[in-house]
Amino acid sequence: MRYRWLLAPFYLLSIFTAAKSFRGNPVLGSRTLNRWGLHVLRKRVAGRIGQWRRRQLAATVSAEDRAALERDGFIVKENFLDPATFQALRDEITALDVDAREAVIGDTLTRLIPLDAKTMPGLPVTRGVVESPAYRDLLAYVGSFRRRPRLYVQTVFSQFCEGEPDIQSFFHSDTFHPTLKSWLFLQDVAQDESAFTYVPGSHRYNRRRLAWERRVSMTAAQGHDRLTAEGSLRISEREIRRLGYGPPLRLALPANTLVVADTSGIHARSTTLKQTVRVSIWAYSRSNPFLPWVGGDLESLPGIKGRALRLIWALQKAFSRKPPSPSAWQFVGKRSPWGAPGR
Repeated sequence: MRYRWLLAPFYLLSIFTAAKSFRGNPVLGSRTLNRWGLHVLRKRVAGRIGQWRRRQLAATVSAEDRAALERDGFIVKENFLDPATFQALRDEITALDVDAREAVIGDTLTRLIPLDAKTMPGLPVTRGVVESPAYRDLLAYVGSFRRRPRLYVQTVFSQFCEGEPDIQSFFHSDTFHPTLKSWLFLQDVAQDESAFTYVPGSHRYNRRRLAWERRVSMTAAQGHDRLTAEGSLRISEREIRRLGYGPPLRLALPANTLVVADTSGIHARSTTLKQTVRVSIWAYSRSNPFLPWVGGDLESLPGIKGRALRLIWALQKAFSRKPPSPSAWQFVGKRSPWGAPGR
């Protein structure tokens, strides 16, 4: 970039934000600074502040759930809803036929239906569930922020086409700081059906983990792995063992199970050899990890609440200089969660 040096103040300030791209930021990707420990320092400080925020939210969840998160890095709540509420929720979601976004990445097609101000008015049961304290408090605690998560109906069509494995099937951490993803599964998910897989305890860093991340951070900006260069570090099972963690755990779960995970830990969507369809209410939330307070959610302000996501998508489209790639997220017209791709 010809005048990249003019952006130097912004690159420096991004040290104190959720920015994670080594390739997109010459400060975060600096070999020298990361050899001196910049990435590891950001990870340590963000982790400590995240623990501080969780302590402020600890009274909102049970001791059992706090212990599960501390031990494993995720919380599993089977039979999350009573049977009647779950059936009503599933019926609402099944009946949806609304605008959706899709992307084909590797051998997998993923469909997202936003649950926002446009779709929620027609989904009273769903709205009641995702606005309930039982749901929101768990997500807030794991994410360490009391803010509105971004919500979708997510459908994953595995083995949709010939291709490389989906990028989500490679073990990785999403970012350098505590962060949240959750799934309320609307049907049973067997171990061989793209089950969520997590390395228990990998949300906690040890000396080996920090040494590995320091080495990766020094060369990530120039590396061949695009996602590692963007700050979502990929790792092999052999490297996981070297870091001192136990084996990955595939979560085979019945319908009506809520999984809430700190995806700074090492995780993946397991591979499958057969065509499967996995539908869930999916949520994620990510904020500036260096803020010490748990509130202050700008997306809850009047006029923005429930509309921020589509506004962001519209801006991205307006300012995009390149035509969308075949794997880019695109609106594809009206879809239902279980509807076959292309319909």
